[in-house]
Amino acid sequence: MLGRRSALKAPAALAAALAAPAVAQTRRRISFLTWNIIDQEPLIRGWIESFQRANPGAEVEWLDKKGPELPPFYQTQLAAGTPPDVINTQGALWLEYAANGALMDLTDAIASDAEVKSRFNAEYLANWTYQGRNFMVPFYITKTLLFYNKLLFRQAGLAGPPGSFEEILAFADRIKGGDRTGFLTLNFDWLYWPLFAMNGIDLLTPDLKRTAFNTPKTVEVVEKLARASENGAINKISWTGRWVEPNGAFGTGNVGMLHAHSPAYYFFKGQGAWVTPETLGVAHAPGGYSTPNSHGLGVSKGSKHPELAIAFVKHVTAEAQAGQLANQRRILTGNTAVDTALLARLEKEDPTVHAILRTQIEHTDKMVGNWRTPLDSRIKEAFWPELQNALLGRKPAARALADAERRVQRELDRG
Repeated sequence: MLGRRSALKAPAALAAALAAPAVAQTRRRISFLTWNIIDQEPLIRGWIESFQRANPGAEVEWLDKKGPELPPFYQTQLAAGTPPDVINTQGALWLEYAANGALMDLTDAIASDAEVKSRFNAEYLANWTYQGRNFMVPFYITKTLLFYNKLLFRQAGLAGPPGSFEEILAFADRIKGGDRTGFLTLNFDWLYWPLFAMNGIDLLTPDLKRTAFNTPKTVEVVEKLARASENGAINKISWTGRWVEPNGAFGTGNVGMLHAHSPAYYFFKGQGAWVTPETLGVAHAPGGYSTPNSHGLGVSKGSKHPELAIAFVKHVTAEAQAGQLANQRRILTGNTAVDTALLARLEKEDPTVHAILRTQIEHTDKMVGNWRTPLDSRIKEAFWPELQNALLGRKPAARALADAERRVQRELDRG
């Protein structure tokens, strides 16, 4: 765990810094740590150059780390007292940093600048709040949806996507056979949780202090998922793979449905010659439920130049820079004007990508699996192995959930 640090002492000064068009012309150096986007080097170098031109005397060092490398690198730099000034994180990792004093509270800085506050999609901006305070802002946004193979659906006599959990299982059962399976889901970072949310299951109590998942309904749902996994309706890679394996399996054309976040499309399309606008279906999961897995930008509280770091965050998320990222990666950014323009263009140029990205800004009130607790990683480590045991038939569902309940509650009690 990170050592707790003192609260931000000068929110008004930081708010003024965010609003300022340029920082005083003294030599200052900040660093920018990103999460595995080395493929965007020309773009990011361009952002840095334009920022430095607008802020004479500023220097920005760019650091990029792969997903597994970034958290330990950041922890090491925190311990050394030299954290990267601006950090890009994925999923719920930021919550631990915010709770333990590593991130700067940006709430007042955002609220004091009407242009900055209004540029962001409100639901996604709220996704980076902890105890009512904003510690990060959107960098690029994703959440889960349902992809389906129209060819396999037609062969199974299915006219459209499932409208309920029971239909997911029923459709998957009709598709399975031979080397075919009916359904796949990604499982990391709670991406599978919509399957439970659509059944009215909560992981924790509203105060996030007690477990809530060990109920007869959850036992029933897990037993159904386990049976479907055993008989081939659900591909077991759902519970054993991570990214490459499930997306690769869907890319073969032998799986009926894939529950994943939007970037999965670019992966399986590259592996599946069958993927065309006529053969790939795009839909919300039943009930409109989804789990976000977005990327945010924050400022380390240990930054030696917080006013410059905040100005850089403002620069990167502004319409010009966010628009470059959106157009180059064909991804939504959380900047409302940028995303609206991208969707309008893609509606004509690439209707499939348009349909996929459109889901990312719909039903944002149904985002689940994004509990605001700094214990998120510890809860996952306690819960997932037991759920996996049940889904793969290693333990009866009731026993696995009871064991998971004990393990998760122990983490909650430890705090």
